Amino acid sequence: MMTEKTYDKPVLLFDLGGVIMDIRRENCVASMRRLGMEHPEDLLGDYGQKGPFLALEKGEISPEEFRRQLRAYLREGVTDNEIDTAFNDFLVGIPVKRLRELEKLHRDHRIYMLSNTNKIMWDSRIAEEFRKDSHDRDFYFNGCVTSFEAMSYKPDRRIFLDALDRFSLNAGEVIFFDDSKANCEAAAALGFRTVWVEPGKEFYDLIPS
Repeated sequence: MMTEKTYDKPVLLFDLGGVIMDIRRENCVASMRRLGMEHPEDLLGDYGQKGPFLALEKGEISPEEFRRQLRAYLREGVTDNEIDTAFNDFLVGIPVKRLRELEKLHRDHRIYMLSNTNKIMWDSRIAEEFRKDSHDRDFYFNGCVTSFEAMSYKPDRRIFLDALDRFSLNAGEVIFFDDSKANCEAAAALGFRTVWVEPGKEFYDLIPS
């Protein structure tokens, strides 16, 4: 973790998927279909999930219970590892350049993450991707709020309020970056400055001067 210091620039709050990490829903849909799920596209969305996927991201069920519930959709005999691997196929990865841009920004800004995610990905593929440039996740952020730990889910206002309370922040001092318009609108309604990271855009090109 980086040494504590006094920052004189705005606080930056980043979404993960679609902003820092590249994601591809279609990869996960295809992998779940190979495990026997007939209509995975009905449960897996670009900006939100349904069924056991949603319950896992909201922290309502454990990874063990998630796998048990998911097996109702899958062919017989699918292992825990096969489920986790197929699920992680949602994540493409984090380009090293983005990690280095976060590192540079962290010299002058307090940086936090606010992500709709789940414990399976968080403890495996996400953690691995943040280690690819010889650091770990805590090196890049002053703190992180995840939906499965907060038990609330963007664009629910509660998860934004949780982040403000947890890190003793005022909404007006925070710039929030997300690839979802709905999430940006929810944050703006609470007083955050927001930046919509459109497809094909890089967050580091959108930092307000």
